[in-house]
Amino acid sequence: MGQRTPIGSKTILVVEDEALVRFDMTDFFEDRGWQVYEAENAEQAIALLDRHGEIRVLLTDVEMPGAMDGLRLAHYVRERFPPALLFVVSGQAPPSPQALPARATFLPKPFDLHHVLRQIDRSPVG
Repeated sequence: MGQRTPIGSKTILVVEDEALVRFDMTDFFEDRGWQVYEAENAEQAIALLDRHGEIRVLLTDVEMPGAMDGLRLAHYVRERFPPALLFVVSGQAPPSPQALPARATFLPKPFDLHHVLRQIDRSPVG
């Protein structure tokens, strides 16, 4: 499938199994004019990505329930939707740089969503 809409759209997919954390991130981006999709696991995220090819940013936690963790999801997104911006977050030890997909940014929890937004704005597709 792949990207169907111009990559400049302000659309993000937040993948986080902790509901309150996910809601806070969703509110943050919606308050700034973003279209936000949310999922609590990789399976839901993939279904949303398949339905909404306009998603240009993925922000995913590493640890979550299901058959696929956030690192595997990030690799899946990099392969299927190459232009997407990837942010991988975790409260655990950071993954090795080799474990991250190309052009992915790791953020240790807790992190500043304002900083994430500045990184998105500075990106070549932002």
